[in-house]
Amino acid sequence: MVENQVSRGQMFENRLRKMHKHYSKLARRQEVACYRFYDHDLPEFPFAIEWYDGVVHAAEYKRRHGMEEEEHEVWLQDCRKIIALVLEVNEEVIYMKQRERKGHRSGEQYEKFGEQKAERIVPEGGLKFIINLTDYLDTGLFLDHRITRGMVRDEAKGKNVLNLFCYTGSFSVYAANGGAAGVTSVDMSKTYLNWVKRNMQYNKLYDDKKHDFVHGDVMRLLQDIPAKTYDLIICDPPTFSNSKRMDDIFDVQRDHVSLLKQLLKALTDDGRIYFSNNYRDFVLERDNIPASFVKDITAVTTPFDFQGRLHRKCFIIGH
Repeated sequence: MVENQVSRGQMFENRLRKMHKHYSKLARRQEVACYRFYDHDLPEFPFAIEWYDGVVHAAEYKRRHGMEEEEHEVWLQDCRKIIALVLEVNEEVIYMKQRERKGHRSGEQYEKFGEQKAERIVPEGGLKFIINLTDYLDTGLFLDHRITRGMVRDEAKGKNVLNLFCYTGSFSVYAANGGAAGVTSVDMSKTYLNWVKRNMQYNKLYDDKKHDFVHGDVMRLLQDIPAKTYDLIICDPPTFSNSKRMDDIFDVQRDHVSLLKQLLKALTDDGRIYFSNNYRDFVLERDNIPASFVKDITAVTTPFDFQGRLHRKCFIIGH
Protein backbone atom coordinates (compact mmCIF):
# COMPACT_ATOMS: atom_id res chain seq x y z
CA MET A 1 0.00 0.00 0.00
CA VAL A 2 2.76 2.41 1.00
CA GLU A 3 4.72 1.47 -2.11
CA ASN A 4 1.62 2.09 -4.21
CA GLN A 5 1.17 5.55 -2.66
CA VAL A 6 4.81 6.38 -3.32
CA SER A 7 4.53 5.34 -6.96
CA ARG A 8 1.37 7.41 -7.40
CA GLY A 9 3.07 10.38 -5.79
CA GLN A 10 5.95 9.96 -8.22
CA MET A 11 3.48 9.88 -11.12
CA PHE A 12 1.96 13.14 -9.89
CA GLU A 13 5.37 14.74 -9.52
CA ASN A 14 6.46 13.64 -12.99
CA ARG A 15 3.27 14.89 -14.60
CA LEU A 16 3.42 18.22 -12.76
CA ARG A 17 7.04 18.70 -13.76
CA LYS A 18 6.27 18.02 -17.41
CA MET A 19 3.21 20.28 -17.57
CA HIS A 20 4.76 23.13 -15.61
CA LYS A 21 7.86 23.12 -17.79
CA HIS A 22 5.70 23.23 -20.91
CA TYR A 23 3.24 25.93 -19.81
CA SER A 24 5.75 28.14 -18.00
CA LYS A 25 7.79 28.29 -21.20
CA LEU A 26 4.74 29.35 -23.22
CA ALA A 27 3.81 31.87 -20.52
CA ARG A 28 7.24 33.51 -20.62
CA ARG A 29 7.07 33.80 -24.41
CA GLN A 30 3.67 35.51 -24.19
CA GLU A 31 4.57 37.54 -21.09
CA VAL A 32 1.75 35.94 -19.11
CA ALA A 33 2.20 35.94 -15.32
CA CYS A 34 -0.95 33.98 -14.36
CA TYR A 35 -1.86 30.69 -15.99
CA ARG A 36 -3.18 27.18 -15.39
CA PHE A 37 -0.70 24.36 -15.84
CA TYR A 38 -2.50 21.28 -14.54
CA ASP A 39 -6.19 20.32 -14.82
CA HIS A 40 -7.14 16.83 -13.62
CA ASP A 41 -4.42 15.30 -15.80
CA LEU A 42 -4.28 12.22 -13.57
CA PRO A 43 -7.57 10.76 -12.19
CA GLU A 44 -5.92 10.07 -8.83
CA PHE A 45 -4.96 13.73 -8.48
CA PRO A 46 -8.04 15.75 -9.51
CA PHE A 47 -6.75 19.30 -9.13
CA ALA A 48 -6.93 22.48 -11.15
CA ILE A 49 -3.58 24.15 -10.39
CA GLU A 50 -2.82 27.73 -11.36
CA TRP A 51 0.22 29.95 -11.03
CA TYR A 52 -0.46 33.55 -10.01
CA ASP A 53 2.83 35.41 -10.32
CA GLY A 54 4.58 33.64 -7.46
CA VAL A 55 1.69 32.01 -5.60
CA VAL A 56 -0.23 28.81 -6.37
CA HIS A 57 -3.97 28.14 -6.32
CA ALA A 58 -4.76 24.41 -6.24
CA ALA A 59 -8.46 23.48 -6.25
CA GLU A 60 -9.29 19.83 -5.65
CA TYR A 61 -12.40 18.69 -7.49
CA LYS A 62 -14.71 17.00 -5.02
CA ARG A 63 -15.13 13.29 -5.59
CA ARG A 64 -15.60 10.02 -3.71
CA HIS A 65 -12.00 9.30 -2.77
CA GLY A 66 -12.74 6.67 -0.13
CA MET A 67 -10.40 8.27 2.40
CA GLU A 68 -11.24 9.14 5.98
CA GLU A 69 -11.02 12.84 6.81
CA GLU A 70 -7.63 12.61 8.53
CA GLU A 71 -6.25 10.37 5.78
CA HIS A 72 -7.44 12.83 3.15
CA GLU A 73 -5.80 15.72 4.99
CA VAL A 74 -2.49 13.84 5.06
CA TRP A 75 -2.87 13.12 1.34
CA LEU A 76 -3.49 16.82 0.66
CA GLN A 77 -0.38 17.80 2.60
CA ASP A 78 1.65 15.26 0.61
CA CYS A 79 0.31 16.80 -2.61
CA ARG A 80 1.22 20.26 -1.36
CA LYS A 81 4.79 19.08 -0.71
CA ILE A 82 5.03 17.68 -4.24
CA ILE A 83 3.72 20.92 -5.78
CA ALA A 84 6.22 22.94 -3.73
CA LEU A 85 9.06 20.64 -4.77
CA VAL A 86 8.25 20.86 -8.48
CA LEU A 87 7.70 24.62 -8.52
CA GLU A 88 10.59 25.29 -6.12
CA VAL A 89 8.44 27.43 -3.80
CA ASN A 90 7.63 27.40 -0.10
CA GLU A 91 4.50 25.50 0.90
CA GLU A 92 3.17 28.72 2.46
CA VAL A 93 2.44 30.17 -0.99
CA ILE A 94 0.31 27.18 -2.04
CA TYR A 95 -3.39 27.68 -1.34
CA MET A 96 -5.58 24.58 -1.57
CA LYS A 97 -9.38 24.34 -1.80
CA GLN A 98 -12.00 21.73 -2.55
CA ARG A 99 -14.72 22.39 -5.09
CA GLU A 100 -17.54 20.62 -6.88
CA ARG A 101 -16.74 19.49 -10.40
CA LYS A 102 -19.68 21.07 -12.20
CA GLY A 103 -17.90 22.42 -15.24
CA HIS A 104 -19.53 25.81 -14.90
CA ARG A 105 -19.71 28.99 -12.90
CA SER A 106 -22.83 29.12 -10.79
CA GLY A 107 -24.29 31.08 -7.90
CA GLU A 108 -21.98 29.06 -5.65
CA GLN A 109 -19.14 31.49 -6.32
CA TYR A 110 -20.87 33.89 -3.91
CA GLU A 111 -20.51 31.48 -0.99
CA LYS A 112 -17.69 32.55 1.27
CA PHE A 113 -15.33 29.97 2.75
CA GLY A 114 -14.03 31.90 5.75
CA GLU A 115 -12.41 35.06 7.00
CA GLN A 116 -8.76 34.36 6.12
CA LYS A 117 -8.54 36.81 3.23
CA ALA A 118 -5.16 36.19 1.64
CA GLU A 119 -5.10 38.76 -1.14
CA ARG A 120 -2.46 39.41 -3.78
CA ILE A 121 -2.02 41.87 -6.65
CA VAL A 122 -1.22 40.14 -9.94
CA PRO A 123 -0.45 41.51 -13.41
CA GLU A 124 -2.29 40.80 -16.65
CA GLY A 125 -2.20 42.69 -19.92
CA GLY A 126 -0.35 45.65 -18.43
CA LEU A 127 -2.97 45.97 -15.69
CA LYS A 128 -3.15 44.83 -12.06
CA PHE A 129 -5.86 42.72 -10.43
CA ILE A 130 -6.68 41.90 -6.84
CA ILE A 131 -7.09 38.17 -6.27
CA ASN A 132 -8.28 36.38 -3.14
CA LEU A 133 -6.68 32.98 -2.65
CA THR A 134 -8.64 31.79 0.37
CA ASP A 135 -12.19 33.01 0.84
CA TYR A 136 -14.07 31.94 -2.29
CA LEU A 137 -14.17 29.09 -4.78
CA ASP A 138 -12.52 31.27 -7.42
CA THR A 139 -9.72 33.77 -7.10
CA GLY A 140 -11.47 36.75 -8.72
CA LEU A 141 -9.74 36.44 -12.09
CA PHE A 142 -10.99 33.90 -14.63
CA LEU A 143 -7.84 33.06 -16.57
CA ASP A 144 -9.70 31.48 -19.51
CA HIS A 145 -10.98 34.90 -20.65
CA ARG A 146 -7.54 36.50 -20.91
CA ILE A 147 -7.74 36.87 -24.71
CA THR A 148 -11.40 37.96 -24.68
CA ARG A 149 -10.57 40.78 -22.27
CA GLY A 150 -7.92 42.01 -24.66
CA MET A 151 -10.43 42.02 -27.53
CA VAL A 152 -12.85 44.10 -25.46
CA ARG A 153 -10.10 46.62 -24.65
CA ASP A 154 -9.16 46.91 -28.32
CA GLU A 155 -12.65 48.04 -29.34
CA ALA A 156 -13.81 49.93 -26.23
CA LYS A 157 -12.52 53.39 -27.15
CA GLY A 158 -15.30 55.99 -27.04
CA LYS A 159 -18.01 53.38 -26.44
CA ASN A 160 -20.63 52.94 -23.76
CA VAL A 161 -19.93 49.53 -22.24
CA LEU A 162 -22.24 47.29 -20.19
CA ASN A 163 -20.69 44.44 -18.20
CA LEU A 164 -23.34 42.04 -16.89
CA PHE A 165 -22.77 39.37 -14.23
CA CYS A 166 -19.57 41.37 -13.89
CA TYR A 167 -18.04 39.39 -10.99
CA THR A 168 -14.87 41.29 -9.97
CA GLY A 169 -14.92 43.50 -13.05
CA SER A 170 -11.86 42.44 -15.01
CA PHE A 171 -13.72 43.15 -18.28
CA SER A 172 -14.75 46.56 -16.89
CA VAL A 173 -11.13 47.40 -16.07
CA TYR A 174 -9.99 46.40 -19.56
CA ALA A 175 -12.78 48.46 -21.15
CA ALA A 176 -11.91 51.51 -19.06
CA ASN A 177 -8.24 51.06 -19.93
CA GLY A 178 -9.22 50.95 -23.60
CA GLY A 179 -10.79 54.40 -23.35
CA ALA A 180 -14.49 53.58 -22.99
CA ALA A 181 -16.76 56.62 -22.76
CA GLY A 182 -18.59 54.89 -19.92
CA VAL A 183 -18.64 51.52 -18.17
CA THR A 184 -21.62 50.11 -16.28
CA SER A 185 -20.92 47.02 -14.14
CA VAL A 186 -23.85 44.94 -12.89
CA ASP A 187 -23.80 42.13 -10.33
CA MET A 188 -26.01 40.64 -7.61
CA SER A 189 -23.21 40.81 -5.05
CA LYS A 190 -22.23 44.02 -3.28
CA THR A 191 -18.98 42.29 -2.31
CA TYR A 192 -18.02 41.81 -5.96
CA LEU A 193 -19.13 45.29 -6.99
CA ASN A 194 -16.82 46.68 -4.29
CA TRP A 195 -14.09 44.45 -5.74
CA VAL A 196 -14.72 46.02 -9.17
CA LYS A 197 -14.26 49.48 -7.67
CA ARG A 198 -11.04 48.43 -5.95
CA ASN A 199 -9.68 46.99 -9.22
CA MET A 200 -10.59 50.25 -10.99
CA GLN A 201 -8.95 52.33 -8.26
CA TYR A 202 -5.81 50.22 -8.15
CA ASN A 203 -5.33 50.78 -11.88
CA LYS A 204 -6.02 54.52 -11.47
CA LEU A 205 -9.02 54.25 -13.78
CA TYR A 206 -11.85 54.98 -11.36
CA ASP A 207 -14.06 57.86 -12.47
CA ASP A 208 -17.49 58.22 -10.87
CA LYS A 209 -18.63 60.34 -13.81
CA LYS A 210 -17.89 57.53 -16.27
CA HIS A 211 -18.35 54.39 -14.21
CA ASP A 212 -21.58 53.04 -12.73
CA PHE A 213 -21.82 50.06 -10.37
CA VAL A 214 -25.29 48.56 -10.27
CA HIS A 215 -26.40 46.07 -7.64
CA GLY A 216 -29.28 43.82 -8.67
CA ASP A 217 -30.77 40.99 -10.71
CA VAL A 218 -29.54 41.29 -14.29
CA MET A 219 -32.70 39.85 -15.86
CA ARG A 220 -34.91 42.34 -14.07
CA LEU A 221 -32.63 45.33 -14.65
CA LEU A 222 -32.45 44.63 -18.37
CA GLN A 223 -36.17 45.31 -18.68
CA ASP A 224 -35.59 48.93 -17.66
CA ILE A 225 -32.71 49.75 -20.01
CA PRO A 226 -33.78 52.10 -22.84
CA ALA A 227 -33.34 50.79 -26.38
CA LYS A 228 -30.01 51.33 -28.13
CA THR A 229 -28.15 52.48 -25.01
CA TYR A 230 -24.90 50.48 -25.17
CA ASP A 231 -22.30 50.04 -27.91
CA LEU A 232 -20.57 47.08 -26.29
CA ILE A 233 -22.11 44.50 -23.95
CA ILE A 234 -20.21 41.75 -22.11
CA CYS A 235 -22.37 38.95 -20.74
CA ASP A 236 -20.86 35.86 -19.07
CA PRO A 237 -23.78 34.43 -17.06
CA PRO A 238 -23.75 31.45 -14.73
CA THR A 239 -24.91 28.15 -16.18
CA PHE A 240 -27.51 27.84 -13.46
CA SER A 241 -28.46 30.00 -10.52
CA ASN A 242 -31.22 29.83 -7.95
CA SER A 243 -29.78 32.59 -5.82
CA LYS A 244 -32.16 34.23 -3.37
CA ARG A 245 -31.05 37.53 -4.87
CA MET A 246 -32.75 36.64 -8.17
CA ASP A 247 -36.48 36.84 -8.88
CA ASP A 248 -36.43 33.51 -10.69
CA ILE A 249 -34.21 30.50 -11.36
CA PHE A 250 -31.78 31.09 -14.24
CA ASP A 251 -30.79 28.33 -16.65
CA VAL A 252 -28.50 29.47 -19.46
CA GLN A 253 -29.63 26.88 -22.01
CA ARG A 254 -33.31 27.53 -21.37
CA ASP A 255 -33.06 31.30 -20.88
CA HIS A 256 -30.31 32.47 -23.24
CA VAL A 257 -32.69 33.37 -26.10
CA SER A 258 -34.80 35.69 -23.94
CA LEU A 259 -31.61 37.10 -22.41
CA LEU A 260 -30.06 37.83 -25.81
CA LYS A 261 -33.27 39.42 -27.08
CA GLN A 262 -33.09 41.86 -24.18
CA LEU A 263 -29.40 42.54 -24.86
CA LEU A 264 -30.04 43.18 -28.55
CA LYS A 265 -32.74 45.66 -27.63
CA ALA A 266 -30.27 47.55 -25.40
CA LEU A 267 -27.57 47.45 -28.11
CA THR A 268 -26.92 50.26 -30.59
CA ASP A 269 -27.33 49.49 -34.30
CA ASP A 270 -23.62 48.89 -34.88
CA GLY A 271 -22.90 47.58 -31.38
CA ARG A 272 -21.58 44.15 -30.38
CA ILE A 273 -22.31 41.64 -27.66
CA TYR A 274 -19.67 39.34 -26.21
CA PHE A 275 -21.69 36.40 -24.91
CA SER A 276 -20.11 33.40 -23.20
CA ASN A 277 -20.97 30.64 -20.76
CA ASN A 278 -19.43 27.51 -19.27
CA TYR A 279 -22.17 24.98 -19.89
CA ARG A 280 -20.46 21.95 -21.42
CA ASP A 281 -23.41 21.00 -23.66
CA PHE A 282 -24.55 24.50 -24.54
CA VAL A 283 -26.19 24.94 -27.96
CA LEU A 284 -26.89 28.46 -29.23
CA GLU A 285 -30.43 28.60 -30.63
CA ARG A 286 -29.34 30.68 -33.60
CA ASP A 287 -32.67 30.60 -35.43
CA ASN A 288 -34.49 32.11 -32.44
CA ILE A 289 -32.08 35.01 -31.95
CA PRO A 290 -33.01 38.18 -33.92
CA ALA A 291 -29.43 39.05 -34.85
CA SER A 292 -27.91 39.35 -38.32
CA PHE A 293 -24.39 38.74 -37.05
CA VAL A 294 -23.37 35.76 -34.90
CA LYS A 295 -19.77 34.58 -34.78
CA ASP A 296 -18.41 31.73 -32.67
CA ILE A 297 -15.08 32.95 -31.26
CA THR A 298 -14.55 30.09 -28.81
CA ALA A 299 -11.41 28.81 -30.52
CA VAL A 300 -9.71 32.18 -31.01
CA THR A 301 -10.40 33.22 -27.40
CA THR A 302 -9.05 30.02 -25.84
CA PRO A 303 -5.64 30.73 -24.25
CA PHE A 304 -2.67 28.37 -24.56
CA ASP A 305 -3.18 27.01 -21.04
CA PHE A 306 -6.77 25.98 -21.74
CA GLN A 307 -6.34 24.36 -25.16
CA GLY A 308 -8.30 21.10 -25.16
CA ARG A 309 -9.33 21.65 -21.54
CA LEU A 310 -12.01 24.32 -21.84
CA HIS A 311 -15.75 23.82 -22.17
CA ARG A 312 -16.58 27.51 -22.34
CA LYS A 313 -18.42 28.82 -25.41
CA CYS A 314 -17.95 32.39 -26.62
CA PHE A 315 -19.75 34.40 -29.32
CA ILE A 316 -19.87 37.89 -30.82
CA ILE A 317 -23.44 38.90 -31.65
CA GLY A 318 -24.81 42.02 -33.33
CA HIS A 319 -27.65 43.48 -35.35
